Amino acid sequence: MPAKEPSLRARALRHLARREHTRHELALKLAPHAGSEAEVAQILDDFTQRGWLSEQRAAEQIVHARRGRYGPARIRRDLEAKGVSAEASAAALATLKDGELEAARAVWKRKFRAPPANAAERARQARFLLGRGFGSETIVRLLRGLSRDGMNGVGEE
Repeated sequence: MPAKEPSLRARALRHLARREHTRHELALKLAPHAGSEAEVAQILDDFTQRGWLSEQRAAEQIVHARRGRYGPARIRRDLEAKGVSAEASAAALATLKDGELEAARAVWKRKFRAPPANAAERARQARFLLGRGFGSETIVRLLRGLSRDGMNGVGEE
């Protein structure tokens, strides 16, 4: 006898047991197994009312998981891609602004061994940090501090 497929509700609970999901993410994962969009919406509404599905918790988890490797701009893009609202994104990202220079310094230290020796190397390091989502002001402060202080005072002003 073939195994019975889990219900849509059971699938949703299994996804949420592994990690927090946004409403958008969970809807995308459930859609192929649902009879209709209304069925998915009903389950998601129920889970939200019960507190099992929280956009704010999902946003905080995403920020926490990415803060050591990426800057605020990259994390904001990731949140938008996962369907997090602008308000929830802003609330979750508010904590990042204070530690942006320290995070950029940590990412820089993992990637590069020495301060840039010339303009080309400086531009390469800046592009890398921009790609990781750090702001240009933060990158300038970091690289300026590197060239002035060497490795010891990495980016401090």
